[in-house]
Amino acid sequence: MNIKKSVKYSFVLIALLVLLIFSAINAVLYKVKEDNRIKKYISELILMQENMNLSIKDVINTNNINDLNNLKESFNNFEYQFENVKNSFLSEQDYFMDMFIKDIYKKKNIQKNLLVIYQNESKIEEAFEKIFVLQSEKIKINNLFDAKYPLENNTRKVLEEEVLKTKDLITIKKFSDVKYYSKEVLFQYREQKYLDKWLDRIYEFQKSYNSSLVNEYIGVVKEIGGYAVSRKLIEEKSFVLQNEINTILSSSKAINVKIENDIEQLSQNFVSKVYVSATVVFVVTLLFIGFFSYKVSKNVGLSFDEVETKVEEGLIEINKLYKELEDTQKEVIFTMGAIGESRSKETGNHVKRVAEYSKLLALYCGLSDKEVQMLKQASPMHDIGKVAIPDSILNKPAKFDEHEREIMNRHATIGYEMLKHSNRELLKTAAIVAYEHHEKWDGSGYPRGLKGEEIHIFGRITAIADVFDALGSDRCYKKAWELDKILNLFKEERGKHFDPTLIDLFFDNLDEFLKVREKFKDV
Repeated sequence: MNIKKSVKYSFVLIALLVLLIFSAINAVLYKVKEDNRIKKYISELILMQENMNLSIKDVINTNNINDLNNLKESFNNFEYQFENVKNSFLSEQDYFMDMFIKDIYKKKNIQKNLLVIYQNESKIEEAFEKIFVLQSEKIKINNLFDAKYPLENNTRKVLEEEVLKTKDLITIKKFSDVKYYSKEVLFQYREQKYLDKWLDRIYEFQKSYNSSLVNEYIGVVKEIGGYAVSRKLIEEKSFVLQNEINTILSSSKAINVKIENDIEQLSQNFVSKVYVSATVVFVVTLLFIGFFSYKVSKNVGLSFDEVETKVEEGLIEINKLYKELEDTQKEVIFTMGAIGESRSKETGNHVKRVAEYSKLLALYCGLSDKEVQMLKQASPMHDIGKVAIPDSILNKPAKFDEHEREIMNRHATIGYEMLKHSNRELLKTAAIVAYEHHEKWDGSGYPRGLKGEEIHIFGRITAIADVFDALGSDRCYKKAWELDKILNLFKEERGKHFDPTLIDLFFDNLDEFLKVREKFKDV
């Protein structure tokens, strides 16, 4: 084979190897996107079940038939939304990518857990239908009770007036027992045995004071007492059903957490394998280029000038390929950082500003040019761990409860776990930034409670850059702060949240930070 064909086939092979590396990177990005889609859908399914449960609680508390029917319509809407989310989840597929990367929700253990969530939704529907029927009956009984109670109350008062006129202490005592059990049955115990005792006291009273009014009162008592007993039985049945629904909902929430943990573990395993494969291909590419250069220098009878020209062209091509690989790596880092921020409704400009602020602080505190560039490229990955946080928590427009705050705080550790396995210096830097940008100078931060210079300089710098930009930007849970308010907070947090030396550098060069803020402001 002549030298021209050798060179041609060699560069075709190199191009194929580079294509494999690019394909591996694209597979990682696709996997992250697909896993986030699945987590989002599952969180929406659980949210619909929670909304169904709220509708059921409202049903139990309503005493109006029109409101009851409106709540049924509301429940049906949530049920319809649940089915829509479920169907759209199953229909959104990329058949081309599925040929190479199996959908994670098709894994046996995840499919099994999803099936339980679907079954739980059916159980909630069945429980709602039972509660709806019970509440309809209860409202009917309440209306009958309200209609009959004035008659019972008035008849009892008339009897009381007549009995008092007799001045017969035995008769008055017997009537007092009747009054006592009327309250026990109608407003306290509402049980059949107390209704029977009430009727026994009336019959006993009738022996001392027999009149047509007493006979009339007995009929009213049987009717209204029956309503009171029936109402309590309905409430007890509704309570049992509500507890069953709470148990079902707790089961769905626990399954949601389990599915998220399974997806996170499977994703980490997949990403690790792809990175190892890409590294192997990259090393093979370099070895092949080295071997090819050696064979050319040994076996091709070219003049010195011709060899030098060929070598220079080869080096230019190698440098070009290396530059493309380096640029691709930087683009992947920035894109993955932007993915993490977009999950919480934040713009791509947030990571740009954080990168620029981090670069400025790194320069001012005397880091080397290499460290400055490394931090600028890695800082967009500070919140990559948010890809594993449920949307219901990530985009909650209100204050987190203790459990939600605990889940949210995990994103720092999750980001570190995603990145720590790489031997690439840039990804190692990104792992440090993800892990330590929420640590505080006084030791009150998380996840490890590091203090002072125990916190890596990259983490201390990114903390200031991230907070400065976050406070000045709109979020789902707050409006952007005014600049003066932000600066006052930074002065207060000097030596508490933030490294005091870095805060001094920040204020000394505030104009430069404001220029960056203006240049990359959100449109």
